[in-house]
Amino acid sequence: MALHEMKAPKGTDARTDVFASPLSERVLPKYRMPEEPSLPEAVYAMLHNELLLDGNAAQNLATFCTTWSDDEVRRLMDECLDKNMIDKDEYPQTAEIEARCVNILADLWNAPEVVGGRAMGCSTTGSSEAAMLGGLALKWRWRERRRAEGKPVDRPNIVAGPVQICWDKFARYFDVELRQVPLEDGATGLRPHQLREYVDENTIGVVAILGVTFTCDYEPVAEIAAELDRIQEETGLDVPIHVDAASGGFVAPFLHRDLVWDFRLERVSSINASGHKYGLAPLGVGWAVWRTAELLPKDLVFDVNYLGGDLPTFALNFSRPGGEIVAQYYNFLRLGRAGYRRVQGVCAETARYLAGQVAEMGPFTLLYDGQGALPAVSYTLTDPAGAGFSLYDLSDQLRMRGWQVPSYPLPADRQETVVQRVLIRHGVGRDEVDLLARDMRDSLERLRRGKPADTERAGFHH
Repeated sequence: MALHEMKAPKGTDARTDVFASPLSERVLPKYRMPEEPSLPEAVYAMLHNELLLDGNAAQNLATFCTTWSDDEVRRLMDECLDKNMIDKDEYPQTAEIEARCVNILADLWNAPEVVGGRAMGCSTTGSSEAAMLGGLALKWRWRERRRAEGKPVDRPNIVAGPVQICWDKFARYFDVELRQVPLEDGATGLRPHQLREYVDENTIGVVAILGVTFTCDYEPVAEIAAELDRIQEETGLDVPIHVDAASGGFVAPFLHRDLVWDFRLERVSSINASGHKYGLAPLGVGWAVWRTAELLPKDLVFDVNYLGGDLPTFALNFSRPGGEIVAQYYNFLRLGRAGYRRVQGVCAETARYLAGQVAEMGPFTLLYDGQGALPAVSYTLTDPAGAGFSLYDLSDQLRMRGWQVPSYPLPADRQETVVQRVLIRHGVGRDEVDLLARDMRDSLERLRRGKPADTERAGFHH
């Protein structure tokens, strides 16, 4: 018997309010599938109410990810719900749209003129997967070169400053030593002069971050490239750069057009970015692009016969929906360069407004004020010992008003410095930020008057 032919469960009446239905009269099953079906309206209502316990995404100032989308994006996502983008034979137009996006990004990031009209790159589930693909290409090229020279290939390393956890995963999953350069006093990312102590003949590449997760500043990619040029002149070591532009890849081309960080630097071999961060697409899409096709080793590309068609694939995942890719292309068409420039510019102005508010509050020292890199603000307590409260206490206070503002220590060797970071994304407006500033002032007043909560969080002492 088909599901639509089945009778409603005993005691269920279509006229009954969903909160008086049998499903609402018991705790929802959590470890075993129920024996009988339930009315879709009742299931929806129960799940909808459970999800109200999640935080409000619009007040989540910790995430880089898109939390606001046009209605047209939602409609396109719905229309693409059943499209498996990996099946390029069945969904050739979705595949064509993916290729268009890769070409647009290669042009945006100043790749050399594409031979045959197709840039080398692919979509991914996010920038973490894209970063790993870039790292794999670095490892394969290094290995090929070493083997051609008759040298061992058992000790590859990759050099980076304060990176996102995906690079730790890459190093562990693919057997590469991650040589993480510690932060110097006063620095917000890797500094070029530090490289000499870390690169050697086993270095597959250097990761430069365009938008450091912890501080939101850009690492100086051009200066890093220049230092690697000097190292090559002195030692013969030819070390490529992968730019992790998870966030900055969709900010710098519009707000910092004179900044040279991309394929204009010959040493930059690949770039990853998150479409679902400042690319303004919904969650679930990232991009990996290579300077030229030769920089992606052919051994990493699989030719797969899938559902009647042969297709090349280079990804850690396989089946996934095509809606996010279509939504990314929608944003490219909808906004154009001028639209992206306007959106990111307004976010940057809002970040600077918040930085001014934070500076006036008294107890904070700004680490990053929203100028010159990502639309964000990061700060620390000027006198942590004398403040009488911690930034963790302030995070707790703000959460009572719904705000999710993260507090965390900086990476080695500055782990004694605890910071807060506020990200300004598309959909976070000036009025909302002004309300945040008001709530910060109220929270500070409560903390000054009362005894703060225990200042020990997650094993950190401050």
